Amino acid sequence: MKKRKKKIITIIIGLLAIAFLGVNAYLVNYAFVRDSASLGAPAAKKAKILKKDQAWLKQVSKQTWTEKSYDGKLTLKATYVPATKKTNKTIVIAHGYRENSTRMASYIRMFHDLGYNVLAPDDRAAGRSEGTFITFGWLDRLDYKKWLNEVIAKNGKNSEIGLFGVSMGGATVMMLSGEKLPKQVKVIVEDCGYSSIYEELGEQLTAQFGLPKEPILTTASWLAHPFIGFNFKEGSATAQLKKNNLPTLFIHGSKDTFVPTRMVYQNYQASKGKKELWVVKGAAHGMSYYEDPSAYTKKVGDFMAKYLK
Repeated sequence: MKKRKKKIITIIIGLLAIAFLGVNAYLVNYAFVRDSASLGAPAAKKAKILKKDQAWLKQVSKQTWTEKSYDGKLTLKATYVPATKKTNKTIVIAHGYRENSTRMASYIRMFHDLGYNVLAPDDRAAGRSEGTFITFGWLDRLDYKKWLNEVIAKNGKNSEIGLFGVSMGGATVMMLSGEKLPKQVKVIVEDCGYSSIYEELGEQLTAQFGLPKEPILTTASWLAHPFIGFNFKEGSATAQLKKNNLPTLFIHGSKDTFVPTRMVYQNYQASKGKKELWVVKGAAHGMSYYEDPSAYTKKVGDFMAKYLK
């Protein structure tokens, strides 16, 4: 009888372990693998504006730039839109989670209309770029250092560069801010970026699946590491901002539940350089521009212009 109970307990423990590993494997695939999930259609207000801006992007004069990832393993692509009037000022734009450069058409057009050159990369595992695994900005930050050097090589050592990103792109430029950057980088604007990969995954694990962060995220980090190339617990925008001395504008919607608004306060407080905070009343995730394009353009344009002289 005791042997039978012991066998049953062993089987139950084994089944629970298999189920737990299954949950972790699903999470890793769902969160990190290219094209394994979709964010769905954008909100109606955004969709209408974005459609017009994507049509503009399709016909505007532009170039495709090619670069190797920082480790040399992947071929990455970017869209470069030169300013109508020649300038040494370039904005480098980082896109959001499961998006690509074409989904940033509204911001590309905004900065182009403000008189800047614009470089909008497709991150690894996005758009025209190679790669299987999304890295939530952490490895992308090192790829963006190469894009910065490419801007300087093509446009000259007198280049002045601004960094801009939305959602995962916001986290990407904040993560980039903690690196040793070329002196040509003068200013950062981030919109609704998360504080860390761990915290954002934890938010979504609870919001979408009703599951606790731990111990799932710890074991998922172990499982994901060999595939994505790093422990995602290391990927922190807040930690990187503690090394940031560049002037930075932090933007967030007051009704953002995808990347909770509280995260912008953590990021803002961590940054060491000159900084401004703009919480857009009533805006959901990634909707601050689309709620009022004119107000957004003025706020961002004025901030960029202050440091790109």
